[in-house]
Amino acid sequence: MTAPALLLAAPFTGSGKTVLCLGLLRALAARGLAVAAFKVGPDFLDPAFHERATGRPSPNLDPWAMRLPTLVELFEWTASGAEIVIGEGMMGLADGAPDGRGSTGDLAALLGLPVILVVDCSRLGASVAPLVDGFLRWREEVEIVGLVLNRVAGPEHAELLREACEASFSTRILGWLPEDPALVLAERHLGLVLPEEQPRLEAVIARAGELVAERLDLDRLLRLARPPSLAILGPRARPWPPLGRKIAVARDAAFAFTYPSVLEGWRAAGAELAFFSPLADEAPAADADAVYLPGGYPELHAGRLAAASTFRSGLAAAAARGAFVYGECGGYMALGRTLVDAEGTAHRMAGLLPLETSLAEPAPRIGWRRIRLEGGSPLGRDGARYKAHEFHVARTLSEGGPPFARAADARGRELGPVGCRIGSIAGSFLHLIDREAD
Repeated sequence: MTAPALLLAAPFTGSGKTVLCLGLLRALAARGLAVAAFKVGPDFLDPAFHERATGRPSPNLDPWAMRLPTLVELFEWTASGAEIVIGEGMMGLADGAPDGRGSTGDLAALLGLPVILVVDCSRLGASVAPLVDGFLRWREEVEIVGLVLNRVAGPEHAELLREACEASFSTRILGWLPEDPALVLAERHLGLVLPEEQPRLEAVIARAGELVAERLDLDRLLRLARPPSLAILGPRARPWPPLGRKIAVARDAAFAFTYPSVLEGWRAAGAELAFFSPLADEAPAADADAVYLPGGYPELHAGRLAAASTFRSGLAAAAARGAFVYGECGGYMALGRTLVDAEGTAHRMAGLLPLETSLAEPAPRIGWRRIRLEGGSPLGRDGARYKAHEFHVARTLSEGGPPFARAADARGRELGPVGCRIGSIAGSFLHLIDREAD
Protein backbone atom coordinates (compact mmCIF):
# COMPACT_ATOMS: atom_id res chain seq x y z
CA MET A 1 0.00 0.00 0.00
CA THR A 2 1.24 3.48 -0.83
CA ALA A 3 1.87 6.11 1.85
CA PRO A 4 -1.00 8.24 3.21
CA ALA A 5 -1.18 11.82 2.02
CA LEU A 6 -2.62 15.25 2.73
CA LEU A 7 -3.06 18.12 0.29
CA LEU A 8 -2.60 21.71 1.51
CA ALA A 9 -4.83 24.22 -0.28
CA ALA A 10 -6.11 27.75 0.31
CA PRO A 11 -8.97 30.03 -0.71
CA PHE A 12 -6.56 32.27 -2.63
CA THR A 13 -2.91 32.62 -3.55
CA GLY A 14 -0.48 34.23 -1.13
CA SER A 15 -2.10 32.57 1.91
CA GLY A 16 1.18 31.17 3.24
CA LYS A 17 0.90 27.59 1.94
CA THR A 18 4.59 27.27 1.10
CA VAL A 19 5.91 28.32 4.51
CA LEU A 20 3.31 26.16 6.26
CA CYS A 21 4.23 23.23 4.02
CA LEU A 22 7.93 23.65 4.84
CA GLY A 23 7.16 23.86 8.53
CA LEU A 24 4.94 20.79 8.41
CA LEU A 25 7.54 18.79 6.50
CA ARG A 26 10.22 19.73 9.04
CA ALA A 27 7.98 19.10 12.06
CA LEU A 28 6.95 15.65 10.84
CA ALA A 29 10.56 14.76 10.00
CA ALA A 30 11.53 15.80 13.54
CA ARG A 31 9.12 13.13 14.77
CA GLY A 32 11.17 10.55 12.92
CA LEU A 33 8.83 10.12 9.97
CA ALA A 34 10.06 9.65 6.41
CA VAL A 35 8.38 12.60 4.70
CA ALA A 36 7.88 13.34 1.00
CA ALA A 37 6.25 16.24 -0.84
CA PHE A 38 4.84 17.27 -4.20
CA LYS A 39 3.55 20.47 -5.80
CA VAL A 40 0.31 20.85 -7.74
CA GLY A 41 0.68 22.57 -11.09
CA PRO A 42 3.65 23.75 -13.15
CA ASP A 43 5.57 25.72 -10.48
CA PHE A 44 9.33 25.02 -10.57
CA LEU A 45 10.22 27.03 -7.45
CA ASP A 46 8.20 25.57 -4.57
CA PRO A 47 9.47 22.01 -5.17
CA ALA A 48 13.04 23.26 -4.74
CA PHE A 49 12.07 24.50 -1.26
CA HIS A 50 10.36 21.19 -0.46
CA GLU A 51 13.58 19.39 -1.33
CA ARG A 52 15.50 21.55 1.16
CA ALA A 53 13.06 20.55 3.89
CA THR A 54 12.90 16.81 3.09
CA GLY A 55 16.13 15.93 1.29
CA ARG A 56 14.01 14.26 -1.42
CA PRO A 57 12.97 15.46 -4.89
CA SER A 58 9.50 16.97 -5.01
CA PRO A 59 7.70 16.40 -8.34
CA ASN A 60 4.94 18.45 -9.92
CA LEU A 61 1.52 16.84 -10.33
CA ASP A 62 -0.35 18.87 -12.92
CA PRO A 63 -3.94 17.72 -13.50
CA TRP A 64 -4.34 19.98 -16.55
CA ALA A 65 -1.16 19.05 -18.40
CA MET A 66 -0.52 15.46 -17.32
CA ARG A 67 -2.18 12.24 -18.37
CA LEU A 68 -3.78 10.18 -15.63
CA PRO A 69 -1.09 7.44 -15.78
CA THR A 70 1.58 10.14 -15.39
CA LEU A 71 -0.13 11.55 -12.29
CA VAL A 72 -0.54 8.13 -10.68
CA GLU A 73 3.02 7.07 -11.47
CA LEU A 74 4.42 10.32 -10.06
CA PHE A 75 2.46 9.95 -6.85
CA GLU A 76 3.66 6.37 -6.44
CA TRP A 77 7.24 7.46 -7.10
CA THR A 78 6.90 10.27 -4.55
CA ALA A 79 5.43 7.97 -1.92
CA SER A 80 8.05 5.23 -2.37
CA GLY A 81 9.92 4.86 0.93
CA ALA A 82 7.83 7.58 2.61
CA GLU A 83 5.54 7.28 5.63
CA ILE A 84 3.60 10.47 4.89
CA VAL A 85 3.22 12.61 1.75
CA ILE A 86 2.35 16.30 1.88
CA GLY A 87 1.14 18.01 -1.31
CA GLU A 88 1.13 21.77 -1.74
CA GLY A 89 -1.65 23.18 -3.89
CA MET A 90 -1.33 26.05 -6.32
CA MET A 91 -3.11 29.42 -6.13
CA GLY A 92 -6.63 28.96 -4.68
CA LEU A 93 -8.32 25.58 -4.33
CA ALA A 94 -10.64 26.21 -7.29
CA ASP A 95 -8.14 28.06 -9.52
CA GLY A 96 -6.96 26.35 -12.69
CA ALA A 97 -6.62 27.01 -16.38
CA PRO A 98 -9.01 29.38 -18.20
CA ASP A 99 -10.95 26.37 -19.46
CA GLY A 100 -11.93 25.62 -15.85
CA ARG A 101 -9.76 22.51 -15.43
CA GLY A 102 -6.49 21.71 -13.68
CA SER A 103 -7.13 23.11 -10.21
CA THR A 104 -5.87 21.76 -6.91
CA GLY A 105 -9.45 20.68 -6.33
CA ASP A 106 -9.37 18.66 -9.54
CA LEU A 107 -6.31 16.74 -8.34
CA ALA A 108 -7.89 16.16 -4.92
CA ALA A 109 -11.03 14.78 -6.57
CA LEU A 110 -9.13 12.67 -9.10
CA LEU A 111 -6.86 10.95 -6.58
CA GLY A 112 -9.19 11.10 -3.59
CA LEU A 113 -6.76 13.15 -1.50
CA PRO A 114 -7.96 14.76 1.76
CA VAL A 115 -7.53 18.54 1.82
CA ILE A 116 -6.31 20.80 4.62
CA LEU A 117 -7.53 24.36 3.95
CA VAL A 118 -5.01 27.08 4.90
CA VAL A 119 -6.85 30.35 5.55
CA ASP A 120 -5.04 33.70 5.65
CA CYS A 121 -6.86 35.44 8.50
CA SER A 122 -4.81 38.65 8.55
CA ARG A 123 -7.83 40.63 7.32
CA LEU A 124 -10.61 38.37 8.56
CA GLY A 125 -12.83 38.28 11.60
CA ALA A 126 -16.16 36.47 11.80
CA SER A 127 -16.28 36.58 7.98
CA VAL A 128 -13.93 33.59 8.04
CA ALA A 129 -16.97 31.35 8.58
CA PRO A 130 -18.92 32.09 5.36
CA LEU A 131 -15.66 32.11 3.39
CA VAL A 132 -14.70 28.63 4.58
CA ASP A 133 -18.27 27.36 4.43
CA GLY A 134 -18.36 28.18 0.73
CA PHE A 135 -15.33 26.01 0.09
CA LEU A 136 -16.72 23.18 2.24
CA ARG A 137 -19.81 23.14 -0.01
CA TRP A 138 -17.97 23.75 -3.29
CA ARG A 139 -17.59 20.20 -4.62
CA GLU A 140 -18.89 17.02 -3.05
CA GLU A 141 -15.90 15.01 -4.31
CA VAL A 142 -13.38 17.43 -2.74
CA GLU A 143 -13.17 16.62 0.97
CA ILE A 144 -11.79 19.34 3.24
CA VAL A 145 -10.91 17.45 6.42
CA GLY A 146 -9.31 20.21 8.49
CA LEU A 147 -8.45 23.91 8.72
CA VAL A 148 -5.29 25.82 9.60
CA LEU A 149 -5.78 29.49 10.45
CA ASN A 150 -2.73 31.43 9.30
CA ARG A 151 -1.40 34.93 10.08
CA VAL A 152 -3.54 35.31 13.19
CA ALA A 153 -2.95 38.47 15.24
CA GLY A 154 -3.01 36.71 18.63
CA PRO A 155 -5.06 34.59 21.05
CA GLU A 156 -8.09 36.89 21.08
CA HIS A 157 -8.21 36.98 17.30
CA ALA A 158 -7.82 33.21 17.23
CA GLU A 159 -10.74 32.77 19.65
CA LEU A 160 -12.97 35.04 17.57
CA LEU A 161 -12.15 33.02 14.45
CA ARG A 162 -12.69 29.70 16.21
CA GLU A 163 -16.09 30.71 17.62
CA ALA A 164 -17.29 31.90 14.21
CA CYS A 165 -16.24 28.64 12.57
CA GLU A 166 -17.63 26.34 15.25
CA ALA A 167 -20.99 28.10 15.05
CA SER A 168 -21.20 27.42 11.30
CA PHE A 169 -19.70 23.99 10.55
CA SER A 170 -18.09 20.96 12.16
CA THR A 171 -14.83 20.75 10.20
CA ARG A 172 -12.02 20.73 12.76
CA ILE A 173 -9.56 23.62 13.19
CA LEU A 174 -6.17 21.93 13.56
CA GLY A 175 -4.48 25.02 14.96
CA TRP A 176 -3.40 28.56 14.16
CA LEU A 177 -0.13 30.27 13.29
CA PRO A 178 0.76 33.88 14.09
CA GLU A 179 2.13 36.62 11.88
CA ASP A 180 5.90 36.24 12.15
CA PRO A 181 8.48 38.36 10.26
CA ALA A 182 10.96 35.50 10.66
CA LEU A 183 8.90 33.45 8.19
CA VAL A 184 9.23 35.78 5.19
CA LEU A 185 10.83 34.35 2.03
CA ALA A 186 12.38 36.66 -0.58
CA GLU A 187 10.57 37.03 -3.91
CA ARG A 188 11.37 38.22 -7.42
CA HIS A 189 9.44 38.38 -10.69
CA LEU A 190 6.99 35.50 -11.00
CA GLY A 191 7.86 33.78 -7.73
CA LEU A 192 10.26 33.11 -4.90
CA VAL A 193 13.99 33.65 -5.10
CA LEU A 194 15.80 30.33 -5.57
CA PRO A 195 16.68 28.49 -2.33
CA GLU A 196 20.44 28.75 -2.88
CA GLU A 197 20.09 32.55 -3.02
CA GLN A 198 18.32 32.77 0.35
CA PRO A 199 20.91 32.61 3.16
CA ARG A 200 18.15 32.65 5.80
CA LEU A 201 16.25 29.72 4.33
CA GLU A 202 17.30 27.13 6.89
CA ALA A 203 16.38 29.52 9.70
CA VAL A 204 12.96 30.10 8.11
CA ILE A 205 12.31 26.36 7.76
CA ALA A 206 13.48 25.70 11.31
CA ARG A 207 11.29 28.45 12.75
CA ALA A 208 8.29 27.28 10.70
CA GLY A 209 8.86 23.73 11.95
CA GLU A 210 8.92 24.93 15.56
CA LEU A 211 5.68 26.88 15.19
CA VAL A 212 3.91 24.01 13.46
CA ALA A 213 4.99 21.55 16.15
CA GLU A 214 3.86 23.93 18.92
CA ARG A 215 0.55 25.14 17.52
CA LEU A 216 -0.92 22.44 15.25
CA ASP A 217 -2.54 19.19 16.36
CA LEU A 218 -0.13 16.96 14.47
CA ASP A 219 -1.54 13.73 15.90
CA ARG A 220 -4.97 14.51 14.52
CA LEU A 221 -3.49 15.79 11.26
CA LEU A 222 -1.70 12.47 10.73
CA ARG A 223 -4.90 10.56 11.42
CA LEU A 224 -6.63 12.55 8.68
CA ALA A 225 -4.08 11.47 6.05
CA ARG A 226 -4.94 8.56 3.78
CA PRO A 227 -3.59 6.91 0.64
CA PRO A 228 -5.05 7.98 -2.70
CA SER A 229 -8.15 6.08 -3.71
CA LEU A 230 -6.98 5.49 -7.29
CA ALA A 231 -4.41 2.95 -8.48
CA ILE A 232 -3.55 1.92 -12.02
CA LEU A 233 -1.43 -1.04 -13.01
CA GLY A 234 0.67 -0.51 -16.10
CA PRO A 235 4.04 0.63 -17.44
CA ARG A 236 5.88 3.58 -15.92
CA ALA A 237 4.81 6.94 -17.28
CA ARG A 238 7.31 8.70 -19.53
CA PRO A 239 6.24 12.31 -20.10
CA TRP A 240 8.82 12.86 -22.88
CA PRO A 241 10.75 10.37 -24.97
CA PRO A 242 14.50 10.51 -24.27
CA LEU A 243 16.29 13.17 -26.30
CA GLY A 244 19.19 10.77 -26.80
CA ARG A 245 21.06 7.81 -25.34
CA LYS A 246 23.27 10.16 -23.30
CA ILE A 247 21.71 13.51 -22.45
CA ALA A 248 23.82 16.39 -21.15
CA VAL A 249 21.59 18.41 -18.80
CA ALA A 250 22.51 21.96 -17.71
CA ARG A 251 22.01 22.39 -13.97
CA ASP A 252 22.90 25.45 -11.89
CA ALA A 253 21.34 28.74 -10.70
CA ALA A 254 20.85 29.91 -14.30
CA PHE A 255 19.21 26.66 -15.47
CA ALA A 256 17.28 25.35 -12.48
CA PHE A 257 13.81 24.57 -13.82
CA THR A 258 13.57 20.85 -14.54
CA TYR A 259 10.65 18.55 -13.78
CA PRO A 260 11.79 15.44 -11.86
CA SER A 261 9.17 13.49 -13.81
CA VAL A 262 10.98 14.21 -17.08
CA LEU A 263 14.41 13.23 -15.79
CA GLU A 264 13.08 10.07 -14.13
CA GLY A 265 11.20 9.18 -17.31
CA TRP A 266 14.42 9.41 -19.29
CA ARG A 267 16.25 7.23 -16.79
CA ALA A 268 13.39 4.71 -16.86
CA ALA A 269 13.76 4.57 -20.64
CA GLY A 270 17.46 3.72 -20.28
CA ALA A 271 19.01 7.12 -21.02
CA GLU A 272 22.18 8.24 -19.24
CA LEU A 273 22.10 11.78 -17.78
CA ALA A 274 25.28 13.87 -17.52
CA PHE A 275 24.84 17.14 -15.61
CA PHE A 276 27.02 20.18 -16.25
CA SER A 277 27.14 23.82 -15.11
CA PRO A 278 27.29 26.60 -17.70
CA LEU A 279 27.94 29.12 -14.90
CA ALA A 280 31.07 27.15 -13.99
CA ASP A 281 32.03 27.34 -17.70
CA GLU A 282 31.58 23.60 -18.14
CA ALA A 283 30.89 22.13 -21.57
CA PRO A 284 28.27 19.42 -22.13
CA ALA A 285 29.72 15.89 -22.22
CA ALA A 286 31.65 15.42 -25.45
CA ASP A 287 29.97 12.06 -26.12
CA ALA A 288 26.41 13.25 -25.44
CA ASP A 289 24.03 12.85 -28.37
CA ALA A 290 21.59 15.37 -26.86
CA VAL A 291 21.90 18.55 -24.79
CA TYR A 292 19.06 19.95 -22.67
CA LEU A 293 19.10 23.56 -21.43
CA PRO A 294 16.12 23.95 -19.09
CA GLY A 295 14.58 27.20 -17.93
CA GLY A 296 15.88 29.35 -15.13
CA TYR A 297 17.35 32.80 -14.72
CA PRO A 298 20.05 33.35 -17.36
CA GLU A 299 19.22 37.06 -17.27
CA LEU A 300 20.57 37.28 -13.71
CA HIS A 301 23.87 35.72 -14.80
CA ALA A 302 24.13 37.00 -18.36
CA GLY A 303 27.61 38.44 -17.89
CA ARG A 304 29.01 35.15 -16.62
CA LEU A 305 27.34 33.21 -19.43
CA ALA A 306 28.73 35.65 -22.01
CA ALA A 307 32.21 35.00 -20.63
CA ALA A 308 31.78 31.20 -20.48
CA SER A 309 33.74 30.37 -23.63
CA THR A 310 34.13 26.67 -22.82
CA PHE A 311 30.37 26.32 -22.42
CA ARG A 312 29.67 28.09 -25.70
CA SER A 313 32.29 26.16 -27.67
CA GLY A 314 30.96 22.90 -26.19
CA LEU A 315 27.45 23.73 -27.39
CA ALA A 316 28.80 24.57 -30.84
CA ALA A 317 30.70 21.27 -30.95
CA ALA A 318 27.54 19.36 -29.97
CA ALA A 319 25.61 21.07 -32.75
CA ALA A 320 28.39 20.37 -35.26
CA ARG A 321 28.30 16.63 -34.56
CA GLY A 322 24.51 16.58 -34.97
CA ALA A 323 23.50 16.24 -31.32
CA PHE A 324 19.95 17.39 -30.59
CA VAL A 325 20.32 20.65 -28.61
CA TYR A 326 17.06 21.73 -27.00
CA GLY A 327 16.39 24.83 -24.87
CA GLU A 328 13.32 25.85 -22.88
CA CYS A 329 12.55 29.41 -21.80
CA GLY A 330 15.84 30.54 -20.17
CA GLY A 331 17.64 27.77 -22.05
CA TYR A 332 16.07 29.02 -25.27
CA MET A 333 17.32 32.54 -24.53
CA ALA A 334 20.83 31.16 -23.93
CA LEU A 335 20.79 29.49 -27.36
CA GLY A 336 20.11 32.84 -29.02
CA ARG A 337 22.47 35.54 -30.19
CA THR A 338 21.88 38.27 -27.60
CA LEU A 339 20.26 38.67 -24.20
CA VAL A 340 19.60 42.21 -22.94
CA ASP A 341 19.43 42.33 -19.13
CA ALA A 342 17.09 44.47 -17.00
CA GLU A 343 19.61 47.34 -17.02
CA GLY A 344 19.70 47.42 -20.82
CA THR A 345 23.13 45.82 -21.27
CA ALA A 346 23.38 43.39 -24.19
CA HIS A 347 25.23 40.11 -23.58
CA ARG A 348 26.47 37.62 -26.15
CA MET A 349 24.84 34.20 -25.94
CA ALA A 350 25.58 30.93 -27.77
CA GLY A 351 24.43 32.18 -31.17
CA LEU A 352 22.98 28.85 -32.28
CA LEU A 353 19.51 30.27 -32.96
CA PRO A 354 18.54 33.59 -34.64
CA LEU A 355 17.04 34.98 -31.43
CA GLU A 356 17.40 38.21 -29.45
CA THR A 357 15.60 38.67 -26.12
CA SER A 358 15.35 41.43 -23.53
CA LEU A 359 14.39 41.94 -19.90
CA ALA A 360 14.72 45.73 -20.15
CA GLU A 361 11.02 46.10 -20.96
CA PRO A 362 9.28 43.09 -19.36
CA ALA A 363 6.42 41.45 -21.26
CA PRO A 364 4.95 38.77 -18.94
CA ARG A 365 3.46 35.68 -20.58
CA ILE A 366 1.84 33.12 -18.28
CA GLY A 367 -0.49 30.23 -19.01
CA TRP A 368 -0.96 26.59 -19.96
CA ARG A 369 -0.47 25.73 -23.61
CA ARG A 370 -1.30 22.93 -26.05
CA ILE A 371 1.33 22.50 -28.73
CA ARG A 372 1.90 20.60 -31.97
CA LEU A 373 5.50 20.03 -33.03
CA GLU A 374 6.58 21.39 -36.39
CA GLY A 375 8.83 18.72 -37.91
CA GLY A 376 10.08 15.47 -36.43
CA SER A 377 12.73 15.32 -33.71
CA PRO A 378 13.62 13.15 -30.71
CA LEU A 379 10.60 14.80 -29.02
CA GLY A 380 8.29 13.13 -31.52
CA ARG A 381 7.05 13.02 -35.06
CA ASP A 382 5.77 16.04 -36.97
CA GLY A 383 2.47 17.05 -35.38
CA ALA A 384 3.12 15.29 -32.07
CA ARG A 385 1.13 16.96 -29.30
CA TYR A 386 2.19 18.09 -25.85
CA LYS A 387 0.78 20.09 -23.00
CA ALA A 388 3.07 22.82 -21.75
CA HIS A 389 3.33 25.96 -19.66
CA GLU A 390 4.56 29.46 -20.51
CA PHE A 391 5.97 31.44 -17.59
CA HIS A 392 8.35 34.30 -18.37
CA VAL A 393 8.77 38.08 -18.50
CA ALA A 394 11.34 38.31 -21.30
CA ARG A 395 10.46 40.16 -24.50
CA THR A 396 11.43 38.79 -27.92
CA LEU A 397 13.25 41.44 -29.95
CA SER A 398 13.81 39.25 -33.00
CA GLU A 399 13.21 35.60 -33.82
CA GLY A 400 13.91 33.88 -37.13
CA GLY A 401 13.96 30.46 -38.70
CA PRO A 402 11.26 27.79 -38.95
CA PRO A 403 9.06 27.52 -35.85
CA PHE A 404 9.58 24.81 -33.24
CA ALA A 405 5.84 24.28 -32.77
CA ARG A 406 2.39 25.79 -33.04
CA ALA A 407 0.56 26.64 -29.83
CA ALA A 408 -2.93 27.17 -28.47
CA ASP A 409 -4.01 28.43 -25.07
CA ALA A 410 -5.91 26.40 -22.47
CA ARG A 411 -9.23 27.28 -24.13
CA GLY A 412 -7.95 25.99 -27.47
CA ARG A 413 -7.52 29.41 -29.07
CA GLU A 414 -4.69 29.40 -31.58
CA LEU A 415 -1.60 31.43 -30.62
CA GLY A 416 0.37 30.71 -33.77
CA PRO A 417 3.98 29.58 -34.21
CA VAL A 418 6.34 29.50 -31.23
CA GLY A 419 10.11 29.15 -30.90
CA CYS A 420 12.42 28.19 -33.71
CA ARG A 421 14.42 25.27 -34.98
CA ILE A 422 17.56 25.28 -37.11
CA GLY A 423 18.77 21.78 -37.97
CA SER A 424 19.26 19.86 -34.74
CA ILE A 425 18.95 23.01 -32.57
CA ALA A 426 15.47 23.79 -31.24
CA GLY A 427 13.68 25.63 -28.49
CA SER A 428 10.93 27.95 -27.34
CA PHE A 429 9.71 29.79 -24.26
CA LEU A 430 7.43 26.86 -23.43
CA HIS A 431 8.12 24.29 -20.70
CA LEU A 432 6.91 20.91 -21.95
CA ILE A 433 5.11 18.93 -19.24
CA ASP A 434 3.60 15.78 -20.71
CA ARG A 435 2.58 14.25 -24.01
CA GLU A 436 -1.09 14.76 -24.72
CA ALA A 437 -3.31 11.71 -24.69
CA ASP A 438 -4.49 10.61 -28.12
